[in-house]
Amino acid sequence: MLNLERLRTLDALARHGSVSGAAGGLHVTTSAVSQQMAKLEREVGQPLLAKNGRGVRLTDAGRLLADHAARIISQVELAQADVEAQRGCAVGELRIGAFPTAMRGLLPRALGTLRAAHPELRAMVREREPEESMAAVVRGDLDMALAIDWHNKRMPVPAELSRAHLLDDAADVAVPAGHPLAGRAEISLGDLADEDWISWNEGQFCHEWLVFTLRGMGVEPRIAHIAEEHHTQLAFVEAGLGVCVTPRLGRGPVPPGVRLLPAVDTVRRHVYVVWRTDAGRRPSVRAAVAALQEAAAAV
Repeated sequence: MLNLERLRTLDALARHGSVSGAAGGLHVTTSAVSQQMAKLEREVGQPLLAKNGRGVRLTDAGRLLADHAARIISQVELAQADVEAQRGCAVGELRIGAFPTAMRGLLPRALGTLRAAHPELRAMVREREPEESMAAVVRGDLDMALAIDWHNKRMPVPAELSRAHLLDDAADVAVPAGHPLAGRAEISLGDLADEDWISWNEGQFCHEWLVFTLRGMGVEPRIAHIAEEHHTQLAFVEAGLGVCVTPRLGRGPVPPGVRLLPAVDTVRRHVYVVWRTDAGRRPSVRAAVAALQEAAAAV
């Protein structure tokens, strides 16, 4: 019998066009993709991949099976949706991925509402960065994910996912209380061209956004410090070690030695939730989206 996870790997290869692309989309190593494909080839008894220069391509058999894999994965989603719909209520497990500030600023209220309205639904949340969460939704490891992009830099959403907007999250610029510009009513990111910046981890979408935005203003940013959490970034700002951009969602208390200045550049993040389109009929998905929208409206 064909293994569903191996079919998901083949589907990712067909969609991304390369082993590295499939590995990135599935959030696994290229070695793991190759191993899954080797096992799948043994199961079907014929080659599914052929060398193509330095890369690979799907054989005729590979393309044929990939078409079936896409339909099988879609059918699994529809089956799960129909089973839930048969009961007419949100039940079972719902796995949600969320980035840290959404974990603090949105999920507690949303999950409380969801539990009160649907006691038979077990929501389980995993803290992950948006890119990782969306990839997990695509491959079926998560049912939903909270994600973000910025006003001037959008994050690509895979074609097989649906999305719903939750809120626009304004961001401020944090400077030390003794900074020469701390008394301003507002500030432009370009005014801080000569400052040391405190940013998110390299490779993360928010880090890429900051570099992209400053370079768009003709500023080559000097990233002095990297910190994952916003409260850590603010601690560095209070110590006079640099400046940072800090969104408002889930921000929490601001250290007394930090001044927050609204950005004249209208810096904001778009927060949204995504799910596999085939799972959109599931009562649990619809209930979770409604609870998230209600929580977002209260922020």
